[in-house]
Amino acid sequence: MNGTLILPDFLIDVPGEPPRQGWGARVVGDKIDRIGPNEALGAAFPGDAVVDAAGQTLSPGFVDAHTHLYGVLAHGIPLHKAPSGFWPFLVDFWWPLVEDRLDADMICAATDLNLAQMLRGGTTAFYDITEAPSAIPGCLHAQAEVVERRGIRGILSFEATERVSKKNGQLGLRENLEFIRARRGKGLVSGFMCYHTTFTCSADFIRQAFEMGQAEGASVHMHASEGTYEPEHAVKAFGCRTFEYYERLGVAGPAMQASQCVQVSPAEIDILARRGVRVTHMPLSNCEVGGGIAPVPDMLAAGVTVGLGSDGYITDMFEVMRGAFLIHKAHRQDPRVMPANVVWRLATEGGAQTLGLERVGRLAEGWQADLQLIDSALPTPVEPWNLYDQLLLYRSRRDVRAVMVAGEWRVRDGVVLGADEAALRARAHAAAQRLWQL
Repeated sequence: MNGTLILPDFLIDVPGEPPRQGWGARVVGDKIDRIGPNEALGAAFPGDAVVDAAGQTLSPGFVDAHTHLYGVLAHGIPLHKAPSGFWPFLVDFWWPLVEDRLDADMICAATDLNLAQMLRGGTTAFYDITEAPSAIPGCLHAQAEVVERRGIRGILSFEATERVSKKNGQLGLRENLEFIRARRGKGLVSGFMCYHTTFTCSADFIRQAFEMGQAEGASVHMHASEGTYEPEHAVKAFGCRTFEYYERLGVAGPAMQASQCVQVSPAEIDILARRGVRVTHMPLSNCEVGGGIAPVPDMLAAGVTVGLGSDGYITDMFEVMRGAFLIHKAHRQDPRVMPANVVWRLATEGGAQTLGLERVGRLAEGWQADLQLIDSALPTPVEPWNLYDQLLLYRSRRDVRAVMVAGEWRVRDGVVLGADEAALRARAHAAAQRLWQL
């Protein structure tokens, strides 16, 4: 079978490891068939289509391991005053003005625009959490149709919560369960079980979510200790911190996919590592809500699986990586913390691992052909030893030239194929205006 040879200046095959100069990859079907020196690939497969990617770097696509695609509709929303902290952010802004007003059409409009922007920025896989208690049942299935049309690898879930009512909480769990079952083994879109937090969900509800997830072999996601509110609440209500409580409930384990994890103690980091809990880090949104700076360097040192997410705040993984690269250096007052190659791994294979995606996140034989080509014509010479730093600091989504997902080109010459971004933007604008005026 003929394939496609992609021949760049540099290849990042195993994120975090030294890049290979003058190496490329062969794609056959939806997988990487071979990597090797460009000349050797050309000689071995003379009948293949050739993508001359001179002046570019071939890398695995980014994995946005935590986003809220509907969140773009909240950008610029009219506010009388800014929230004064994490709890006011939820109760005075996010819940009444955004989540509680969303419907399926708004969610789909935001999803379509965001997916086009994500693809244009080199993101080939994502995990999205919809929080819209008035949009169930059915919102995940409607959203999945949009994701399928864009041809991106996606995991969808609904964040079930008892904050509205116990009945609505059960509807949310059921939305996830039916979606997981409907999507099993079908294409690039799949589902997670999901609930909100310990302060909006009872112990019985949390156990039920894990029991349902376990029965389906699905991961269970929750927001955890995004600010000081949840651990302080847990101490008052349960006599222990958030992840100590989860360990007491018997749910802390490999099925747990916890996002944020900003205000966690050393003892909780030990629980994360010992129980195999997977974590997603959102450096930019943690700053935006005033949640704090997550102890990610300590988690990595302890062996915790960590990925990076945009949280729907800025859906450009280059910006997210820069946040992770810079914020921790300033916080620890140590420029050696979170080096560029480590951050690049978190944005690719690390994200895939935290989501449980198999053979996604590196470019190796038999792995999924989820990849991107990045313009590497930088102001100073590019070498294998400085490539990660150069790309992380001086590239953005406008520098992504091509993107492939599961062996199919989704972006060529910086253009998202099959997407009228002006029309998508107009639809999202109309949805935002409707949200704001309700």
